[in-house]
Amino acid sequence: MLCQFTDRSAPPRPTLAGFGLPAGVYAAGRLDHDSEGLLLLTNDGRLAHGITEPGRAVRKLYRVQVEGQPDAEQLAALQDGVVLNDGPTRPATVRRLGEDPVPWPRDPPVRVRRAIPVAWLELGITEGRNRQLRRMTAAVGLPTLRLVRWAIGGIALDGLAPGEWRTADPGRLHPSSGT
Repeated sequence: MLCQFTDRSAPPRPTLAGFGLPAGVYAAGRLDHDSEGLLLLTNDGRLAHGITEPGRAVRKLYRVQVEGQPDAEQLAALQDGVVLNDGPTRPATVRRLGEDPVPWPRDPPVRVRRAIPVAWLELGITEGRNRQLRRMTAAVGLPTLRLVRWAIGGIALDGLAPGEWRTADPGRLHPSSGT
């Protein structure tokens, strides 16, 4: 679905308008059409700006399924920061995860190549460039298959299923609040 309330494409794709959200809220940041996970909605423009302002460095945590098995050099490159065509990225936190840490299936499913292994990583970044994580993993030879935003600041999915929403405490967004 699109992280906006209208779609002018033909045929129209599902948008936030179909979720029965309270009036006057809008997305603070976005996910690209191929990504999934946590999206914060607010009616407070200052709060939205604080989340998306690069200088504020609000940490976003992602679970990323990559094609291939990462080696120590690839993980270190992600952790140190990767040079992309628009400049170097800030260092990221990186750790390997166990098998499929996302509790819901992807719709549509990710392509499956039985002969090519996959791995799950947890990546934490404080930037939000266009398709940044996909470009970072590709730059180290690990193309992204699935990308799920798990947390923004101290606000995490914590059991929310796709399409569900709840009210969150904006005080948990501060970068020093944990997650």
